Amino acid sequence: MDPDQLSKHFVEHYYTTFDTNRLALINLYQEGSMLTFEGEKIQGAQSISNKLNSLPFQQCKHNISTVDCQPSGLSGGWVVFVSGNLQLPGEEHLLKFSQMFHLAPTPQGSFYVFNDIFRLNYGGDFVMLICG
Repeated sequence: MDPDQLSKHFVEHYYTTFDTNRLALINLYQEGSMLTFEGEKIQGAQSISNKLNSLPFQQCKHNISTVDCQPSGLSGGWVVFVSGNLQLPGEEHLLKFSQMFHLAPTPQGSFYVFNDIFRLNYGGDFVMLICG
C-alpha cells in the first residue's frame, strides 16, 4: 500500500475510533508503546487506554486538516504527523491540535502505535498571522 494512503487510512481509523469507541484504541498500542499527552508521559497499552478513557469528555469530533508521513529508522516503520481541530459537545469553539504517531510494523504485517505525542495548539490566531 502507498505510504500516504496507509497513513491516511490509519488516521481515519484512529480518530473515528477515538470519537465513537475510545475503549477500542487499546488494540492499536502495545506494552512498549508511549504516549505523551500535553507533556505527561504514559507507557504501556493499558495505561494509555486508561489515560484516553479518563479524559473529562465522553464525546468529541475530530476534523483533520493535514496528514504527513515519512519512513522511520525502524524497518518498515512510519512517522505520521496530523493537524486538525476537535469539537467538544456543547462547545462553540474548535480546539486546534497536533499529533504525531510513530507506527511500527508487527510480525503479522500490520502496524501498532509505538510513539504518540499529542498537543493542543493555543494561540492559533497569532500563528495564522505569522504563517498565514
